[in-house]
Amino acid sequence: MDQWLWFARITKSRTLAQDLISRGKVRLNREKIDKPSTLVKPGDVITLVVGPAVRSLEIVGIGHRRGPATEAQSLFLDHTPPKVRPEAAEIAMQPKQSAVRPEGSGRPTKRDRRQIDKLKGRS
Repeated sequence: MDQWLWFARITKSRTLAQDLISRGKVRLNREKIDKPSTLVKPGDVITLVVGPAVRSLEIVGIGHRRGPATEAQSLFLDHTPPKVRPEAAEIAMQPKQSAVRPEGSGRPTKRDRRQIDKLKGRS
């Protein structure tokens, strides 16, 4: 399993693939696996959590080496639903938000310090 994840360029290294499996972030045919040496075959479905995203991949082929990206993409079919992104027009119509610092949090700003100094009669 870890070798296939590396061949298919899902992870950058076999160590990262082993870590992903050991932490329980990978399922094979809806069953959680905990051994990186689990055997996979064409037709198996892998569900894995990579960062905030959940990916669902169907194995089409078993690789024999970590080849170019085009070769890696031919090893699986991605059944992950596409992300819904707002259109550019909707984004442009949203009001711009400025950074607001909640009162009493963090260090005072330059303006705050000047007002404090003025209140205490220092300047």
